[in-house]
Amino acid sequence: MPAASSRTTAVSAVVTAALAAGLLTGAATTSASASPSADGQVRIHDIQGTTRISPLTGRQVSGVAGIVTGVRTYGSKGFWFQDPEPDADPATSEGVFVYTGSAPTVAVGDAVTVSGTVTEYVPGGLSSGNQSLTQISKPTVAVVSSGNALPAPVTVSERSVPSRYAPEGDPAAGGSIDALPLAPSRYALDHYESLEGMNIRIGTSRVVGATDRYAELWVTVKPHENASRRGGTVYGSYTAQNTGRLQIQSLVPLAEQPFPTADVGDVLSGTTEGPLDFNQYGGYTLTARTLGTVTGKGLARETTRRQRGGELAVATYNVENLDPSDPQEKFDALAAAVVDNLASPDIVALEEIQDNNGAKSDGTVAADRTVKKFTDAIVAAGGPAYEWRSIDPEDKKDGGEPGGNIRQVFLFNPARVSFTDRAGGDATTATDVVRERGRAALTLSPGRIDPANAAWQDSRKPLAGEFSFRGRTVFVVANHFASKGGDESIVSRHQPPARSSEVQRHAQAEAVNTFVKKLLSVQKNADVLVVGDINDFEFSGTTKALTAGGALYPAVKSLPRPERYSYVYQGNTQVLDQILTSPSIDDFHYDSVHINAEFADQNSDHDPQVLRFRP
Repeated sequence: MPAASSRTTAVSAVVTAALAAGLLTGAATTSASASPSADGQVRIHDIQGTTRISPLTGRQVSGVAGIVTGVRTYGSKGFWFQDPEPDADPATSEGVFVYTGSAPTVAVGDAVTVSGTVTEYVPGGLSSGNQSLTQISKPTVAVVSSGNALPAPVTVSERSVPSRYAPEGDPAAGGSIDALPLAPSRYALDHYESLEGMNIRIGTSRVVGATDRYAELWVTVKPHENASRRGGTVYGSYTAQNTGRLQIQSLVPLAEQPFPTADVGDVLSGTTEGPLDFNQYGGYTLTARTLGTVTGKGLARETTRRQRGGELAVATYNVENLDPSDPQEKFDALAAAVVDNLASPDIVALEEIQDNNGAKSDGTVAADRTVKKFTDAIVAAGGPAYEWRSIDPEDKKDGGEPGGNIRQVFLFNPARVSFTDRAGGDATTATDVVRERGRAALTLSPGRIDPANAAWQDSRKPLAGEFSFRGRTVFVVANHFASKGGDESIVSRHQPPARSSEVQRHAQAEAVNTFVKKLLSVQKNADVLVVGDINDFEFSGTTKALTAGGALYPAVKSLPRPERYSYVYQGNTQVLDQILTSPSIDDFHYDSVHINAEFADQNSDHDPQVLRFRP
């Protein structure tokens, strides 16, 4: 890796002195495909090599020299060290992590020699599909001197990171990019990999992922890359990844220095500097030895307008595992959002309502206490006295937090809309469509759609309800599709990554699409809304399956691209929550109301969605 700037004479002198003293033996104990430097020493760049996998994996190395650039005393304990005299190959990193397993006894600025085993550690395990982190394990460490200047940091910036995301994986290797030669000037993932373990820096950067409970945030070094209206980075397709995103963590323990609280759109000002790590929950991560200062930009929570007299307002809101054991403050905050930010919609489809004792697994499936506590909080916040309808699931059959028995629930304002009750719905009985006085009707309301279908195994079954607004029937289907759990991340060693969870969501979407088509075959102009946490993007195969044959339209597409999102994950603002409309609902107003996903202080991790139309 070429020098980012001239190395200090002091650092070079340390290495030269160590070589002269015979401290840097550096010879591998077994042969390897890597070629040691001209002086016969194995250096860090020899360990890192020109691909993602070290050519010395599994080999013993001894006396590898460098300067300590970062020490981690929590989590995966160890330290990074870096060779201050780089080679001329931009593909080879000059830094590497040393896994000690206990608190390291070295300090930043120490010149050290390290002996140990070169290993490739896969954060999350092989099944995760994650790339591996090259490291030295079971080390023996000798400190040569202390107080040395650090290797100059490599600046990661808009100019340095390529716009292309990753190379196509090798089909002969199952789509893996592990063995492909790094092309750091062509692909962003290769650029970051070529810096793995090295001392890097970023300048003033925009926050695109709020501080989370794990004391980390996300920034972008590309301020103009797919910027959202409110400061995030919009995820718009599988092929156009946002390459400027970096996760930021701190090497300083929280007890010594609190991590800054930041919302999307805030700015991490000044210089942030430290080693580049790779971890399970974010991929390439700047582990900051020096952390910039957060400058708040005052991002405000949005408020949608109130529906007009002839408009029906329908919302969907994932309330994140709500149960009676949650503090009253959570109920009050969620209720205030319904009343103030959502302007008290006529119908609200809730996702992740847990049973009456939450995650306790004792056979309880009823959620009446959960819903009552929530609707009481809405009244206390000045909202309407919502009535509700739902169907209790079978115990442990619908996925989610073990014991929680999450389900969808309809709230509706009886002063504005009525619910058409058709008895007989339960966890295992499917609702169907019939013709009644020339119009479509449900056999069960509320009722579940095709609950015996294998598509709903260990997942929430759709809840269908028949409503009446000003004499017009409106069908609402509340959904919470299977999660993305099990998918490989966008920084996977496979490119493109495997998205195994899509198989179930596609089947779920096909089942809902079939049901909607049945409604429309009975009544062509039926007003149907399919709402909820779809757990997939507006451009995804899941959405395409939902909309197949023109049965539905993803209303979020009516928004400008910089406003299409309901969730923020790893610095990508993206669509997970949706409202889809049948062809008769061709004149509507859609709003993704941003009150949670962009904020460090969240009442849920999802933003609610609202659609208003005149039936």
